[in-house]
Amino acid sequence: MTRQGIEGVRAGGPEDAVCGVVPARAARPRDVDGLAGLLAEAARNGWSVAVRGGGTALDWGGRPASADLLVDTGGLVRIDHDAGDLVVEVGAGTPVAELSAVLAKAGQRLSVDPVRAGGTVGGLLATGLAGPRRLLTGALRDLVIGMTVVRPDGVVARSGGRVVKNVAGYDLAKLHVGGYGTLGVIASAAFRLHPLPPALRLLELPLPSLAHAERRLTVLRASHAVPAAVELDWPVEGRSRLRVVLEGTPEGVDSRAAGLLESLASGLPAGEVRVADRLPDDWGLLPAEGTLIRLSVPPAEAAAAAARAAELGGAVDTDVRTTGSARAGALVTAVPPGASVAAVTVLLEGLRSHSGWTATVVRTEEHLHAAGIDLWGEVPGLAVMRAVKDAMDPDHRMAPGRFVTGAPHTPREERP
Repeated sequence: MTRQGIEGVRAGGPEDAVCGVVPARAARPRDVDGLAGLLAEAARNGWSVAVRGGGTALDWGGRPASADLLVDTGGLVRIDHDAGDLVVEVGAGTPVAELSAVLAKAGQRLSVDPVRAGGTVGGLLATGLAGPRRLLTGALRDLVIGMTVVRPDGVVARSGGRVVKNVAGYDLAKLHVGGYGTLGVIASAAFRLHPLPPALRLLELPLPSLAHAERRLTVLRASHAVPAAVELDWPVEGRSRLRVVLEGTPEGVDSRAAGLLESLASGLPAGEVRVADRLPDDWGLLPAEGTLIRLSVPPAEAAAAAARAAELGGAVDTDVRTTGSARAGALVTAVPPGASVAAVTVLLEGLRSHSGWTATVVRTEEHLHAAGIDLWGEVPGLAVMRAVKDAMDPDHRMAPGRFVTGAPHTPREERP
């Protein structure tokens, strides 16, 4: 079956499964008009809709209650780069790696560290989780200045624009960042960009204990170094570490790195402190398998949260690892594949029991979905979120079940 602007509607298969649910059919629109026509047809037929970009996050979020149609955005590939204005407009199906390569040729970047290899821009936005370097430029949603979305009824909606000062409809676009496709399908987005820094320094220091970590982070907060990232890496066994990224001119980063090392590395053997001028190839990437628990905590409690996750993992003999931004209080605890329902439940209950901490499961495995583990915990503002869902998708056909009873995912702002 072929329609204008659509490569064809075909039967869904196991490779299209969203959290284990195989869609009845799948289609790849070639442009925005094709996407609009496809969603209009889905509305006429009452089809429930799920969305796929690069396929790297089909196991993220909740298991859909139904999936009559999978929309593959891989045909929506476009990069319109205005280097002079530090702005780019990108089709949702564009691979993040391709966008990064184009921008790098102009000495620019989208200041986001992807957490998955092989993802698309639409998938990056729909899952809303980006990596370490957010301290200077803000979270992913802060970089969006415009967005084109196709509503559940097939109507094309645009907010913002390609001019940084044009903020009309800006908050509407923010609803779709981290929304898992529950409010509509992202067709394209415009971003503000930043120049590539001339130099970078990565400082890596061991953290022998929680007390040591908290002292080092206190020193770092009092410094004037202005890091681009302050990352914790806290395994159950083995030594934890702190990684600090500095960006700027070669002279500037060298001076700032020397000052930080003098204050942070006091008392540590010289051989245990590492300085590099580039990031590792796996920088920011999360494990591709297993369960991922997203922690949001007050920044001053980030080290305590990472240590608590390790303590809980050790208590249930599960080798968890917690990484993330100490300065933003945005952490992710990775649980290895095959972890038992009991072990994951202990982790979630232990983390959620702390006042001011939230723990949501952004990805898990089939046996944990089947057991009905609580992915979300207490959700602040759930009534408002459901009202937004009712207004934008009154029939609840878009990604039903991907978030709490179909409500859009609107995590707290991740700010330093």
